[in-house]
Formats: sequence, C-alpha cells, structure tokens
Amino acid sequence: MTGLLLRLAGPMQSWGDHSTFSVRDTGTVPTRSAMIGIIAAAQGRRRGESLGDLAPVQFTIRVDRPGTVMSDFHTVGGGAPPERTVPTAEGKRRSAGAGTIVSRRFYLADAVFTVAVTGPVELVGQVHAALTRPVWGPYLGRRSCPVAHPFLLSGPVTNPVGHLEHLPLNRRRPPGDEETVRVDFVTGEPHGDGSTSRMTLNDVPMEPVPGDPHPGQRRYLTRQVHVTTRSLPTDLCAGTGIEYLDTLDEYLRGART
Repeated sequence: MTGLLLRLAGPMQSWGDHSTFSVRDTGTVPTRSAMIGIIAAAQGRRRGESLGDLAPVQFTIRVDRPGTVMSDFHTVGGGAPPERTVPTAEGKRRSAGAGTIVSRRFYLADAVFTVAVTGPVELVGQVHAALTRPVWGPYLGRRSCPVAHPFLLSGPVTNPVGHLEHLPLNRRRPPGDEETVRVDFVTGEPHGDGSTSRMTLNDVPMEPVPGDPHPGQRRYLTRQVHVTTRSLPTDLCAGTGIEYLDTLDEYLRGART
C-alpha cells in the first residue's frame, strides 16, 4: 500500500456534514468530502467538475488532539441600505430593518489530525504533486481556517497507515506513569484491535448529473465510518511546540530512508 501522510492543524477547523442555512455545524473529524475538496482545489478543479477519478483515494485519520467545539455568533448585512443587503432566494432585496442575517457557526479549536492518504500508486503520485504545488491552497473546512505547517509530512511512502502507529503524537504527555495513551482512529473499515464504534456521515460527493438545473449545488451520499480507540505508547506524546517539531523531523528523516 502506497500513500501520503498529512497533518491537519490550525487555530480553527470546521468539518460540516449537515449544515443548513443559519446553523453551520462542525463534525468532530475531517470529512471525506472536505479531504477530497483539499485535493481537488490543489489540482485546480472548479466546482461542478467530476471527482470520479478520486474515488479510490482512502483516508485513515488519527486524532492527535480532538479540540474543543466553539460557536461564533455571525451576522451579515447589518446596517446596510436595502439595495446592499443579502438577496433573498427569489433574488429580491430585503426591506428596511430586515436586512441582517443571523447565523451560528461552529468550529473545532486547537484540534490536530494526522491523516494517511492511500490509493493506487499513480493516483497517489498525482495527489502528492498537487499538494506540493497547489493551485489553490488548502484550508480546514472553511476558507477562514488556514492550515498550519507542516501540512504535507511525506511523499509517497509504503504502508502510511502503519506509520500512524509510530508517528509522534502532537499532544502533551499525560501526568502519571501510564505506559499507554488512548488514541482514536477513524476509518471506513474497522481498524486494529481496539474498541470500535460507528457513526454516520453525509460526506461522499456525488457526481454531477447531466441536465441538472443546479449544476453548482453540491450533493452527498451517507456512509458508515468506524472509530477505533487504540492504546499507543505514551512515549509517542511529543508535546505541542518545538519539541514536537524536532521529534517529528527526526522520525520523518528515518521514514524517508
């Protein structure tokens, strides 16, 4: 199995899978649609283009830090004259005093995920080339959530999923003398020998349909994902600052040889 290793970290992330109008949710882990979107944007694809060739790409997510869900009270159009307010669904302008749109937007703060991206060798090479020199830069679910570096941890490597069990964890070492820490892995199929639960995500991008009257509207299918909690050595906890970056660099140097 060939693939890449990515690190998804930043001040805020947002991975919505069932957002509607005034409430913009976030999932607890990156969605498949968002990961495919990062790749497609790096390749320079525009909305509405086919993504069928990316269907073989699979993602295994290790939750280094789950983060904290935060809510933002968001308004648009407040104080603007009617001709400058946000248009309605019918294309009309809102009346005076009714131009402010209120929404609540949810984010994950201080979360970190390490992702193994796997697929056919040629396709993985194409994805690696795009992420190395992206047409449009990656962001963590929303354009207001830039990705922190390092982002692309490796070029094509053998058994990237296996590396997730040895790659330094971007978290502080817990107090006490425990020899292991509990770490969640999110996959399309059960992973490893830990305790597993399932959840449903609405995050599989559907292909454009010829003759669709709304070709730019995104549509998704649901899928079951498995969350497996595994015990990893506490020594993998490498902190959150320069100590982590030094430990990560040392590991990656060995992984490349």
